[in-house]
Amino acid sequence: MPPLHAVSPAAAAAPPRALSSAARVPQRPVLRHATIEEIEAEKTVIEDQARERMEKAIETVQNNFNTVRTGRANPAMLDRIEVEYYGTPVNLKSIAQINTPDATSLLIQPYDKSSLKLIEKTIVAANLGVTPSNDGEVIRVTVPPLTSDRRKELAKTVAKLAEEGKVAIRNIRRDAIKAYDKLEKEKKLSEDNVKDLSADLQKVTDEYMKKIEAIQKQKEQMDTIAFPKDKWLV
Repeated sequence: MPPLHAVSPAAAAAPPRALSSAARVPQRPVLRHATIEEIEAEKTVIEDQARERMEKAIETVQNNFNTVRTGRANPAMLDRIEVEYYGTPVNLKSIAQINTPDATSLLIQPYDKSSLKLIEKTIVAANLGVTPSNDGEVIRVTVPPLTSDRRKELAKTVAKLAEEGKVAIRNIRRDAIKAYDKLEKEKKLSEDNVKDLSADLQKVTDEYMKKIEAIQKQKEQMDTIAFPKDKWLV
């Protein structure tokens, strides 16, 4: 039997040795809060993208409203008309010059006179409430006044267009919120950060909602309106 070795009082009182790295208890990672500069950088990127998309949504609403004719003849009322030209659908304005000789008529002059009948047929099929007249050289379109009932009906269509624009704005806001939520999951933003940024984004959303309401009101205040709903192709 080997001899027993006595343990000195100093050794007994010594602190225990540190565990090896393999035996150490794993430590939780220290979460680092984003700096103000980092938060502002993320906000700028996401908010700028949202604003850019909202501007395009406003532009779309405005273009749709431009196709609504008022008491004055406006070439924009033909913006959505497409003609089957040599087997290819093309916008009317790309194959003809459109002028307004007076307040109640349009003058359409095709670059290719062989397309006169085709353009005339397309305008008739568009159901704009106008009757084109083809004299072999140009097409004249007289814009008649609308009845009160027809005006009210088309006013509802304008309101529907405005609502579609608002839906587009809300969807853009939703996408931006999702981007903030993703950054929160990645621990790049805190919950409070996301709440603050979402509140700022709502202000931007409200701003663009008011823009749509403003151009809708402007359109509704015009004397008469008529709206071609879709693109027409013959």
